[in-house]
Amino acid sequence: MSPDFIYVIAQKLWWFLVVLGVLVTFHEYGHFIVARWAGVKVLKFSLGFGPKLLSRQIGDTEYLVSLIPLGGYVKMFGEDLGESISAEEQAQSFVHKPLWKRSLIVAAGPGFNFLLSYLIFCVWLATGAPLPIPTFEELSPTIEAIRAESPASVAGLQVGDKVTLINEQEISTKHDVLGLIADSHGRPLTMEVLRSGQHKTFVVTPEPLDPNPTDEPIYVIGIEEAEPVVTSVMPDMPAMVGGLLENDRIIKIDETPIHTWSQMTQIVRGSPNLPLLFTVDRDGAIVTVTITPEAQQTTEDDLPVEVGKIGITGPGRSVVRAESPLTALFQGIRATWGWSELTVVGIYKMFTGEISSKHLGGPIMIASASGTAAEHGIADVAFLVAILSINLGILNLLPIPILDGGHLFFFACEAILRRPLGERQREFAQQVGLVLLFSIMIFAFFNDIQRLLQ
Repeated sequence: MSPDFIYVIAQKLWWFLVVLGVLVTFHEYGHFIVARWAGVKVLKFSLGFGPKLLSRQIGDTEYLVSLIPLGGYVKMFGEDLGESISAEEQAQSFVHKPLWKRSLIVAAGPGFNFLLSYLIFCVWLATGAPLPIPTFEELSPTIEAIRAESPASVAGLQVGDKVTLINEQEISTKHDVLGLIADSHGRPLTMEVLRSGQHKTFVVTPEPLDPNPTDEPIYVIGIEEAEPVVTSVMPDMPAMVGGLLENDRIIKIDETPIHTWSQMTQIVRGSPNLPLLFTVDRDGAIVTVTITPEAQQTTEDDLPVEVGKIGITGPGRSVVRAESPLTALFQGIRATWGWSELTVVGIYKMFTGEISSKHLGGPIMIASASGTAAEHGIADVAFLVAILSINLGILNLLPIPILDGGHLFFFACEAILRRPLGERQREFAQQVGLVLLFSIMIFAFFNDIQRLLQ
């Protein structure tokens, strides 16, 4: 193995541990702090599972770092219904606490995951930076516009067609469609679409976005033609420093006429640290500004590359902004709710088959995303932590035994029946939950391996 390859793997592994460590610590701390508040003795607080690597006893609690870093746990005194507990010890026993306190302790783990996301979003918005909140309507692979005489138009595609397959590969989002087209190298694509309830197949030959590319061109078919209109400008980024404003329509970069957002993006990405002359239409007046894209490191095909960024967002993206740190506290709630809603809808669509289960990812995907985010800066790492924290919180609330949601389901049954479920019923449910959880983990890991092979 080459030193560069070893470095990339080590970097991704390190940031995977950092990201997962933050998520697990916050989740387990939620259980821990609420248990202590409720008067329950906490015996162990562990980051990771399996054999312990480090441990320290502080008061009643043993704090651990364990070998397997894929989670953690908080062990409380009196968790087992069959455990013999004296009358004096019942005051510190989990099972002897009122139902509402036990429910709060269990719900606190996912709750702290949402709190972590909220805090990160508040800090992000307090800096003045816009925060995207995509919706499934925006992400849907439905064709919204077709350029006249484009490959898509010539092939017979129509506005309203929903792309379901490209070269036999399942399509779930607009990103899937644009990515496969951009990387097609101009080879014909067989596209299956859903039109008025019927599946239709078309062969489309992508064309280069720039007819005279200096590097490997990005290919298009005429359906991704977002207008080059600036919807937000990030503070302290080259676009703001250069004088670009919201609602500016970019009509030319240097001597190249600009017609689409993707065309503008390609030029900016390929011009790190190179001054570019932007000609924009600002409320009917033609204005020119000079902007030097900031160089940022990223990876493409596992190779380090340098790309240009200027710090703007375009049409077709829902964003929230805060006018001040005070309003960021409210907008943080809106952002957390929006991303939570997107996650819940995504899980539902995955279960119903509307979104391919191939999008489910495991540790390898998280490690890859963590390493890539780290290359872009600490802000991207924080944003990734916020999104993953919401995912972790929602997944833990699913009514699957072993997960927090399963325990809350048991508590709901206890509230209805006026008594806890029987020991055999709980054991059977735990076994079913364990099998289901491991099946999901194995499937996610299988998807990770497939991505690596591709």
